[in-house]
Amino acid sequence: QVQLVESGGGLVQAGDSLRLSCAVSGVTFSRYGLGWFRQAPGKEREFVAAISRSGRDSDYAHSVKGRFTISRDNDKKSVYLQMSSLRPEDTAVYSCAARHTILSVPATRDDSAYDYWGQGTQVTVSS
Repeated sequence: QVQLVESGGGLVQAGDSLRLSCAVSGVTFSRYGLGWFRQAPGKEREFVAAISRSGRDSDYAHSVKGRFTISRDNDKKSVYLQMSSLRPEDTAVYSCAARHTILSVPATRDDSAYDYWGQGTQVTVSS
């Protein structure tokens, strides 16, 4: 059974930092590209960041570039999202996703291409 379990969400103030974690089980972790997406109330899910199988390459949405950092630990089968300089507009449910790929490039921004999803963790940033 494949499971992706996010943790680390919470309520913070603008300017604060937060680190999200996503533990993955039930797959050969190193064969999957990984992504973080978010969905705010009343809005569509949007791409946040993605990372390649090796962790060497990453991709970011323009709105978070320079503030968020995606990383992965293949030994721990986990992917992380370090978020800094948080803004109220970052408030959303954040979900991690995994996509099986043979490519050594960051996982796609297209959420329909992902194979597995976590349930999400709420991040709320107050002004």
